[in-house]
Amino acid sequence: MKQVSLAEAAFIPKRAKKTRKNEFLETMESVVPWNRLKALIEPHYPKQGNGRQPMPLEVMLRIHFMQQWFGYSDPAMEEALYDMPLLRNFANLDVFDDVMPDETTILRFRHLLEKHDLAEAIFNEVKALLEEKKLFMKRGTIVDATIIAAPSSTKNKAKERDPEMSSTKKGNQWHFGMKAHIGVDADSALIHTVHCTTAKEADITHMEACTHGEETVVLGDRGYHKQNRTIEGLEPEGKVTVLTPSKKPAGGELNSLEKAFSVVLSSMRAVVEHPFRVLKCQFGYRKVRYRGIKKNNDQLVTLFALANLWLVRKKLRLA
Repeated sequence: MKQVSLAEAAFIPKRAKKTRKNEFLETMESVVPWNRLKALIEPHYPKQGNGRQPMPLEVMLRIHFMQQWFGYSDPAMEEALYDMPLLRNFANLDVFDDVMPDETTILRFRHLLEKHDLAEAIFNEVKALLEEKKLFMKRGTIVDATIIAAPSSTKNKAKERDPEMSSTKKGNQWHFGMKAHIGVDADSALIHTVHCTTAKEADITHMEACTHGEETVVLGDRGYHKQNRTIEGLEPEGKVTVLTPSKKPAGGELNSLEKAFSVVLSSMRAVVEHPFRVLKCQFGYRKVRYRGIKKNNDQLVTLFALANLWLVRKKLRLA
């Protein structure tokens, strides 16, 4: 982050407490590969000309990431930059700069990323960095899915709910929204694949979309159980083994071996919940922000790329 200006330093207490938000931003400052990500976006970013000068690319990228971390809308992000010196400092801005990015500038940057599918490129670049650090093992994949809620109200301009979202029943409760399917490295708990669908899509129908093709075993919960079998081949040649918990037979109980297998499998699968915890608890992402699957998919891909960096932040800072 840039050096604090004299004007802002006057408002900082001599013994200022370092807040959790400050510590979080310092951590992400050190683990996000800024130069590599800027190189991905730079060919598509507006060039300086005779008209209005574009904001520096790194400034907009930092603002975009802060939106993901703290859940700011475009107008709220603009106001936060004026209100909070900590966020201005992270974005390399000064309150006395001639031009501060407004909500339209922030919106256009997001549209630029959407137009050129740069969210996926950012995710892949982060994944490539982690592979270079040998944090991906690729021997096994754990697949899982989570429901992301969408507004169910029809009190809007169109007088209807988002047509790309749908309802599904989980337990005894109905949910309306979309579903995020992920494939996680079994050794490191890092996300290697993200796939988004409407909520009513069955988990098992998107299992192959969450694999990378190099694993030898895939672990899933009961949502990936098929034909009452615990072990089955994903490929016709049987090169990939799929393990899911045993289901109770009709009117019967699992035997002791099946119960023990399910317990061991559950303990192995537990790491797949870590990315969802970061997504929903650390980043506060519990409800979709946009209409349609595509825009929300791009945001989720970006969030999971940042979640990967957060999950291995200690290893990256030591590297």
